[in-house]
Amino acid sequence: MPSGASGNATANPFKVGLFPWHFLTAFILVTSLFFLWGFAYGLLDVLNKHFQNVLGITKLKSTGLQVAYFGFGYFCFSPVAGEVMKRRGYKFTIVMGLGLFSLGAIMFWPCAKFSMTSNNKNAVFGGFVVCTGVIASGLASLEVAANSYISVMPPVSVSSFRLQLSQAFNGVAQFAGPFIAAKYFFRGENANNLTNVQWVYLAVAIVGVILALLFIFTKLPEVEEADLVADELQERRPLWRETRAITGFITQFFYVAAQVTIGTLFLNYTHDAGFEDHRGSELLSYALILFTVGRFLGVALLAVIAAPVLLGIYAAIAVVVAILIATLHGTAGVAMIMLIMFFESIMFPIIFALATKNLGYNTRRGSSLVIMAIVGGAVYPPCQAAIADRWNTHVSFWIIVPNFIIIAVWSVYIWHIDGRHFTTSSEAQAVRDDESNRGVGSGEEGFDDVKAGAEIEHREKY
Repeated sequence: MPSGASGNATANPFKVGLFPWHFLTAFILVTSLFFLWGFAYGLLDVLNKHFQNVLGITKLKSTGLQVAYFGFGYFCFSPVAGEVMKRRGYKFTIVMGLGLFSLGAIMFWPCAKFSMTSNNKNAVFGGFVVCTGVIASGLASLEVAANSYISVMPPVSVSSFRLQLSQAFNGVAQFAGPFIAAKYFFRGENANNLTNVQWVYLAVAIVGVILALLFIFTKLPEVEEADLVADELQERRPLWRETRAITGFITQFFYVAAQVTIGTLFLNYTHDAGFEDHRGSELLSYALILFTVGRFLGVALLAVIAAPVLLGIYAAIAVVVAILIATLHGTAGVAMIMLIMFFESIMFPIIFALATKNLGYNTRRGSSLVIMAIVGGAVYPPCQAAIADRWNTHVSFWIIVPNFIIIAVWSVYIWHIDGRHFTTSSEAQAVRDDESNRGVGSGEEGFDDVKAGAEIEHREKY
């Protein structure tokens, strides 16, 4: 049977296993990357409010960080990372990403020093925007490689479950960032300067260098795209004809736009509700703990519930919670903006896994396409900040309601084209029946020659 043939099913991971044992070290190392960029993203949201306080910039101008992070880093650099990965492999792309990430983090040092001696606040902020863009280019490379590698690692039948598990550690790191900010950015003398920002990012740079060295000296098993072909006669077609990848890109765009928008103005929302900034940063950490709990709970639920069904349920609930965020005030509103992070938790990894499933020879380029969708995080925050500056923060949150509706609709579409299964067991059984009808895995004469020929042709072409 082709190794990708079971990719149509979401099998029970407790029966088939998460991965072969020789992938254990690779899985641990690659999962550590999820922690790294989760920590970096957790710091990004609180830096917005910190720069507003220290540099006296508007909400709209502070979102320049998100534009650099998600616009330049993810949208512009993800295709580059995808081509590098296709030509040089997962390991090279990861080491390149860690190098860029560490370089950008080190660049925070001179920018923070410059802020102490310069009266040109716009120049100071511009320097931090450039640093953020370099960091994001590295993180885009890591996300393209790591999300794809975890998804295509055998057995692909549990890719959604495995990616959800790795992404859970991303959530653990995200709530660490606001906790650090609450202690070191918003209290005492640090509330009015950027000194501690340089120390935090220097530590982050050191971690990036250490991880790069570990990857350089560790053998990372490569997964060839030829091994991901669901059928030995699968057509090679251009990426733009892969409907689930294109619609997955659109859906991921709206999901990331909503997630980033919520995080970007979270502290402004809590401030308007009467909470001081250090308390708001702590509440953001607690919200991200809910996000992390949701990720780990999602791991358990995906062992039983089909991924499109779980995504649809969570998206429908998120629609209701988003409306409450925009309409409620005070502590009740804050409770809702914290709660919605729980229901966001499973969305990114499930959308990624479903959008890149069964792409065969287009797997690596398809992965970079879906990561490009993170540009939604650059588009929405300035729009919402402009609404917040013109009216108020609460009204601005109406902008995210349609996003979760789109996610819910897409989940129904994927559920339909994948056979309308509610549980993982029914999905797996349907695929086994289909393979039996087609004679896959029955030792048909000439199969090995067909697969070997396809792999040789693939290597000659790429």
